[in-house]
Amino acid sequence: MAKKIRAILVDLSGTLHVDDTVIPGSIEALKKLRETSAKIKFVTNTTKESKRILHERLARIGFSINKEEIFTSLTAARHLIDKRSLRPYMLIADAAKEEFSDINSEKQNAVLVGLAPEYFDYEHMTKAFRILLEGAPLIAIHRARYYKRSDGLALGPGAFVAALEYSTGCKSEAVGKPEASFFHSALEDLGCSATEAVMIGDDARDDVCGAMNAGLHGILVKTGKYRPGDESTVNPKPSYVAENFAQAVDHILSTWLISE
Repeated sequence: MAKKIRAILVDLSGTLHVDDTVIPGSIEALKKLRETSAKIKFVTNTTKESKRILHERLARIGFSINKEEIFTSLTAARHLIDKRSLRPYMLIADAAKEEFSDINSEKQNAVLVGLAPEYFDYEHMTKAFRILLEGAPLIAIHRARYYKRSDGLALGPGAFVAALEYSTGCKSEAVGKPEASFFHSALEDLGCSATEAVMIGDDARDDVCGAMNAGLHGILVKTGKYRPGDESTVNPKPSYVAENFAQAVDHILSTWLISE
């Protein structure tokens, strides 16, 4: 019996685009998906820019996506900071800091790490190290090992989070993919359960395996950061492996019923 899918979570970078380059067929496939009754949300671990800047980028390269349809790990991090009244020292990119512009940064009592190449130097890392030695929590927006840029693969924030863990003996708390809470939070607004949803992404571990461990179905696409054999390195294995987003959409439409 065909699975009934009501909600589709779609990764952005590496699945629909890489920097300012659209992955071929993605715009047309998204239009096809919107002609169905499926509820769609775009979920991303991207921390190099705010949701506003990301939305402007997507519009500029041709995607018709509402800002409210985007759920980011920055959003999840902000929710955690507000809930715990944290005053973090932030190792995040300047383009992402507007998400936290009104947060009190005096007497810092936490360290927040995202993708911040301009701040991953000895002095900034040492300051974070000293704050953590005082007992402050280490919040990783996500722990991605690497990501895809226009010039090739590049180190993700996970390497720098691991360095701080190693030197301080503390354990980080992640809020983005592959945490189950991230996927469940993204589905809340859609009014769908995990078993009624599928995640499409280019990261076998964080996108697909993370989603499947949270109860969703998972489709891995061979674009972006994908490397041959990635589907064999995770457990559970992807529900389906597609060449690209367009093929993933075709698979959903032909194999999985999208219920009303």
